[in-house]
Amino acid sequence: MNLNLLRIFVQVAETLNITEASKALFISQPAVSKAIKNLEASLRIQLFIRDKHKGLLLTEAGREILVLARQMKAIENSIYQIAGRENRLLGGKVKIGSFPAATTNLLSKAIADFRAGYPLVKIELLEGVSEQIKIWVEDRTVELGIVASPFDSFEFERLQSDYMVAIVPAKHPLAKEPIIDLDCYREEIIFCKGGHEIAMTSILKEHRIELGEGLTVQSAETLIRMVRNGLGIGLISNFTLSSVPHDLIVKDIRPGIARDIGIVAHSLGELSPAAKQLVSFLTQSVRESDEGFE
Repeated sequence: MNLNLLRIFVQVAETLNITEASKALFISQPAVSKAIKNLEASLRIQLFIRDKHKGLLLTEAGREILVLARQMKAIENSIYQIAGRENRLLGGKVKIGSFPAATTNLLSKAIADFRAGYPLVKIELLEGVSEQIKIWVEDRTVELGIVASPFDSFEFERLQSDYMVAIVPAKHPLAKEPIIDLDCYREEIIFCKGGHEIAMTSILKEHRIELGEGLTVQSAETLIRMVRNGLGIGLISNFTLSSVPHDLIVKDIRPGIARDIGIVAHSLGELSPAAKQLVSFLTQSVRESDEGFE
């Protein structure tokens, strides 16, 4: 198997654009097209559909081979990393998926410390919501991900616990209440998505609570602005809230809604040497942070 052809195939499959792939690979468009034709000829199958309106599309076989080709690239990367490690020059690339709050609260310091120790390793970060990151891990777009539980069928290492809180302005009538009962204020809730959806749905169903048709937002910043403007009671992850500045009152809620945040991968034991080192830096950073709060 020609690994160079596979590298070109992966680039084309991920961009679905010959021009973009050629720019990324620093080779000509005809060379990219020829490489794909040669790969299809050697495999005796069609990897792409050339649609006049939609452009390039992967065939079903092409999608399956893309996952395997990513695995082969990862194995090649690991081989060079092991060789580099033995020569005390760990290099290569680690692709990691993370949601924004985890990037801010957990990953940024770990990456800074890691780069100081391993300057030759390139870290590629993709940000998304937990469910999207799990898909990236599953199809090997990234080597590992930082996500909110449930961790599905992946191997995982828990980093820390998290829970939902309510936020209100300082002058809100509920600002002096010790706890906010969701069942009493279901029509006023503004919910911030961020990976708590599954845990929240399960807990509310268990307590037979059905939230009203309120507002749902994608970011903590938007939620904070809405709460400040008196549009309702904000419901958000405490972990996510801690990543953004605000002047609102934070209240516990009833029923409590909890989750875990952790690292997921197909196999933590089979991560590349660089990825294993990054995980080590990340877990150490979390431990030091926890100790600082004790």
